[in-house]
Amino acid sequence: MSNRNYLNANYNVWSWFFTTDHKRVAILYLISITVFFLVGGAAAVLFRLELMTPEGDLVLPETYNRLFTLHGIVMIFFFLIPAVPAVFGNFLLPMMIGARDLAFPKLNLASWYLYSLSGLFGVWVILTGGVDTGWTFYTPYSTTYGNTSVLSAAIAAFIAGFSSILTALNFLVTTHTMRAPGMTWFRLPLFVWAHYAMSLVVLLGTPVLAIAIALVGIERAFHVGIFDPKLGGDPLLFQHLFWFYSHPAVYIMVLPAMGVISELITCFARKKIFGYTFIAFSSLAIAVLGFLVWGHHMFVSGQSMYAGFVFSFLSMLVAVPSAVKVFNWTATLYKGSVIWNTPMLYALGFIGLFTMGGLTGLFLATLGVDVHVHDTYFVVAHFHYIMVGGSLMAYLGALHFWWPKMTGRLYPEGWGRISAILIFFGFNLTFFPQFVLGYLGMPRRYHVYPEEWQILNVMSSAGASILGVGYLLPLGYLVWSLRYGRRSGKNPWRASGLEWEAESPPITHNFHKTPIVTGDVYDYDPTEPVELETEKHPEKVTVQ
Repeated sequence: MSNRNYLNANYNVWSWFFTTDHKRVAILYLISITVFFLVGGAAAVLFRLELMTPEGDLVLPETYNRLFTLHGIVMIFFFLIPAVPAVFGNFLLPMMIGARDLAFPKLNLASWYLYSLSGLFGVWVILTGGVDTGWTFYTPYSTTYGNTSVLSAAIAAFIAGFSSILTALNFLVTTHTMRAPGMTWFRLPLFVWAHYAMSLVVLLGTPVLAIAIALVGIERAFHVGIFDPKLGGDPLLFQHLFWFYSHPAVYIMVLPAMGVISELITCFARKKIFGYTFIAFSSLAIAVLGFLVWGHHMFVSGQSMYAGFVFSFLSMLVAVPSAVKVFNWTATLYKGSVIWNTPMLYALGFIGLFTMGGLTGLFLATLGVDVHVHDTYFVVAHFHYIMVGGSLMAYLGALHFWWPKMTGRLYPEGWGRISAILIFFGFNLTFFPQFVLGYLGMPRRYHVYPEEWQILNVMSSAGASILGVGYLLPLGYLVWSLRYGRRSGKNPWRASGLEWEAESPPITHNFHKTPIVTGDVYDYDPTEPVELETEKHPEKVTVQ
């Protein structure tokens, strides 16, 4: 049994639903997350079509509200938050530290079932009229007793939060207790450091969101005065609770992505990562400082100018550890033997887009500028440069980097590069015009706008079509590679790390015997010529 790989055809389909193998749970997450990405993307296509004309003539205003709410809820709670940790954290973290599985295998499977259950509630929301509050569930929109399915959506987000908590708990305990002999803290891959920091944020922040959502449900169901001023409540209390979680949630999405980029940069620069210790501790610094900046979302809510000043200062301070990572990645590239494979293109795209998002975040952290651009398309563009340009680029980079390890197959490299380039240019054409729209004053969540803004909206919608093609291409050639792709061997990238010592795909318990770690992490030599297995001719490839 232990010598079978987790994709062995002798396992029947039903065995996947009762598996405790961390790699199989990761594949279940990969399939589920892909479905939700397509649902959220379809909603985005519809409202971008609506915004091509200024009159609002494609869908009704109520439908438009439901579309952008659906897009936000699905993409944030069911794609961006779980994407990297649930798929690649589950698949790779035990192998990276030399473990046979996660500390709590059954809890890991339970987290996927909770995630799936929350997804079913999301589908129920769609079938019963949708939600029109926006993904933030702001009161009093979410506590007025209308016809939309706010309670169902709140239950979906509530259950999804518990899925994240179980996953984070598993990662923390596994990292502390199951490292291979010789795997000291400062031999851990930066991918593991990033997931460790992310797990701390999840465990400390997610219960606050769960409480806020539960209070919305209680007020909506029993008319208890918590947030509704007519009942003696305070609507700003919800904003404080929501953003106390939801700004750290940005780092729940971004920290694992940063861990991915650290792995890709050092591998394809063929050079030891610059400033390993600084990058590792910057992840912990982001986790701590991320809890101190929620008030910059509330500069126009009436909070005191002294609170605004403190939150403005802290918001700029939290950018420092992120900048440490970017500068260290750049220093790693310096005088490295850079290889321009698909994962590296995604990594470089991440650095460019995330840096743009971070710099525009400094504008939003400045009180005077934020008052002008608050709740405009400037905020939409900034958010997407961080979340989509950051987390999604890293997710696709990870998918292409570890695909040979997950499946034992290689994908067509040319198509991968085309897809990465399309996504980068399509993304900038989609969201850069929105910075201009926001500066000119176009509010977010409006489907009718003055005619002079139409050309920028058309540019944005045209970019979204290119972006959509770029996202759909990997779905095609990666599925194609499962049957027709060349065998990859153990380590087609000639990468360091324990996961590359396992078979491709790995056996059930990852390693034939427990590895013993004796060397430093990221042991690369930039002067050594490397011919990657992905670039060899088929007749020269050694099949494992």
